Amino acid sequence: MISADEKTSIQARIRRHTSLPAAPRRPPRTEFEYTRGGALQYMAAWDVHQARIFGRCEPATGIEPFGRLVTQVMTTEPYASARRVFWVADNGSSHRGHAAAHRLRGAWPSLRLVHLPAHASWLNQVEVYFSVIQRKILTPSDFGSLAEAEAALLPFQDYYQQIATPFEWKFTKPDLDLLLKRLAACEPAPALAA
Repeated sequence: MISADEKTSIQARIRRHTSLPAAPRRPPRTEFEYTRGGALQYMAAWDVHQARIFGRCEPATGIEPFGRLVTQVMTTEPYASARRVFWVADNGSSHRGHAAAHRLRGAWPSLRLVHLPAHASWLNQVEVYFSVIQRKILTPSDFGSLAEAEAALLPFQDYYQQIATPFEWKFTKPDLDLLLKRLAACEPAPALAA
């Protein structure tokens, strides 16, 4: 099972003054004035059972960049020869709806696109990996160029691949049932027709 998504708008912020690392009794210092140096998109696919990460940097999101990520994964074993490969994705514009499912299945007959419900992207395990990327690489966003941002992301991806283990997913179906009941209890009663 592959969990895939995009981390969009990773910006190169050219700081007016160089950031200073933490020192004894002094937190890190990051200059607030910067010039924008553009943005790139980081696309990733996470094998939830094998803890394998596939990622790439692209200048924009869209059907073609997402297709390149799918090709990157689906041409690699064991996915290339698998009978079925489930891809879990949100409803982002590059992989939304039945059209995306048909397009991807036409290119890769073994691929089954599974969309998460609206507002449930937190169920997508690649988001856990993105939170690691955010904490370890992207905060603060101190890249002098998009090439610097890519040069930080892709080696970290290679490093993370060496230490990665499957995430211990503790949210169960009974947990979901309880959550849905709590949410339903908070919804207002439907108005009665007069």
